[in-house]
Amino acid sequence: MADTVLYDVTDGLATVTLNRPEAMNSLNTELKVALRDTLLAAGSDPEVRAVLLTATGRAFCVGQDLKEHIGALAATRESGSGNALSTVREHYNPIVRAITEMPKPVVAGVNGVAAGAGFGFALAADYRVVADSASFTTAFAGVGLSSDSGLSWTLPRFIGAGRAADLLLFPRSISAREADELGLVNRLVPAEELAATAAEVARRLADGPTVAYASIKEALAFGAGAQLADALEKEDELQTRAGASEDHTIAVQAFVAKERPKFLGR
Repeated sequence: MADTVLYDVTDGLATVTLNRPEAMNSLNTELKVALRDTLLAAGSDPEVRAVLLTATGRAFCVGQDLKEHIGALAATRESGSGNALSTVREHYNPIVRAITEMPKPVVAGVNGVAAGAGFGFALAADYRVVADSASFTTAFAGVGLSSDSGLSWTLPRFIGAGRAADLLLFPRSISAREADELGLVNRLVPAEELAATAAEVARRLADGPTVAYASIKEALAFGAGAQLADALEKEDELQTRAGASEDHTIAVQAFVAKERPKFLGR
């Protein structure tokens, strides 16, 4: 994998670390390709049971690398062909889908500012551990762009359509405290505790019932756009799947024996 993304798998936990601290982890092509491919690899690796997505330096991810983007815009104008915004289709969409569709939980450890696509990636995760020094901003309208990286879908579901429109039309920096009050944060921690807490949360998920987590994740995604009757049918399907897992049998046996279950992830 490229140095712009660090990747480690230890005892079922994959840690994916954005590693362009000198550029506040802005998304140049190298980083976007590496992040997309790394997440897809983690999602398809049967040894991986949970993913921690975090970053080095003082930012989580400030979104698109605008210096590279300016060059792409100029090249598009000069050649009269190509599309400087093809990165949405080629990179951002696959990254968000890799996070949301992998059958294992993803924790975002947000260590600093998350802007634009960085904000989108954080919201795509299943659980957010956020440093009290972090901040969020949509950023797009400020540079004359629409939203991407899934924010048109995730943001209204977290905070409602009205507040989402406000943040997209009038981008501003949201403190970690305000983000917590809006419901964007699962766990708010002092900055110095971010790394340890995020790793602890991700480790707990990596040691848990992976099939059940995948089913919960799928149920939530399905239910977001379904009628109640359809959601109930989906719950039946997914509960049947989870109930057939080894981990369910292990958990029931442990409960009867008054012991703590040791899940196998299958």
